[in-house]
Amino acid sequence: MIPYFERQPTETPVPLLVSIPHTGTEIPVDLSLRLAPGVSPVADTDWHLHHLYDFAPELGAHTIYARFGRAVADLNRPAEGGALYPGRDETTVVPTSTFGGERLYAKGREPTATEIEERLQTVWRPYHVRVREILEHMRAGFGKAVLFDAHSIKSEVPRFFAGRLDCLILGTNDGRACGAWVRDALERSLRNSPFRVQVDTPFKGGIITRSFGNPANDIHAIQLEMGQSLYMDEERPEVWDVARAAQLRGALRSALESLVNAL
Repeated sequence: MIPYFERQPTETPVPLLVSIPHTGTEIPVDLSLRLAPGVSPVADTDWHLHHLYDFAPELGAHTIYARFGRAVADLNRPAEGGALYPGRDETTVVPTSTFGGERLYAKGREPTATEIEERLQTVWRPYHVRVREILEHMRAGFGKAVLFDAHSIKSEVPRFFAGRLDCLILGTNDGRACGAWVRDALERSLRNSPFRVQVDTPFKGGIITRSFGNPANDIHAIQLEMGQSLYMDEERPEVWDVARAAQLRGALRSALESLVNAL
C-alpha cells in the first residue's frame, strides 16, 4: 500500500511542493490491538491540514500528504533516531508515547527493532523518496524547487513548549534551509494577516526541512507550524469546520500566492 496521497496541479505547474506529513489518520489493526488502555493513536495528528491546504493545486503546486498516523512512523523525525533539538524532550521516529506523555503501547507490546525497521522501509522511506523525486523533477524543469512543509500542533503542549501557541511559525533551520526570498515572501504576506508570526522559535523545522533544504543547489525548504486553535475546535479535533478555518485558509492562500509570484 502506498503510504501517501498526492494531488497534481490543476493549473499551470510551478516548482512548489506542499508536503503534509502528519495529517494521516489510518492505523493498522495490528497496531491498534497493542495500544495501552484508553490511549488514542491519532491524538497528535496535524488535524485537517489536507483540507486546509486543498487550494494548492489551483496555484500550480504539487501536494503530497501522509496516509498513516504518526503513531505508525513520524515522517518528520530522523530515521536514525537523532535529536532535532538536543536537550529538549522529543518523540521518536516510531513513537512510544503521546505528546501528553501517555504510554502508547500496553506494557511489553512496544515495537521491536525489527518492526521499527519495517515501518521505516514501508512508511518513512517511501515518503522521503517521493519528495526527493518530485523536487528533483521540479529543479530539472524549472531550475529550482521549493518545499513548503505544513504542520499544526495543539496550542498547549507543556512537554515541548511553555505557554500557549497561538501564532504561525516559519521554520528555516536558522536560515540554512532556504533562500531569504522564500522566507520573506511568506513572512511579508502573513504579517499582513490577522495572525501573529514568528520565525524559527520554538520550532525551526524537522528532518524534512533540514534534509531537503539545500539552497546552494536550488532546492529550498521551509516549514510552517501553527497552533490548532487558530482553525479548529481542539476539544472536537475530528470535526472539520470550514467556516472556522476560513480566515486562516485565506491567509495561507495569500501567502502561498506570494511565494508562487516570487518563484
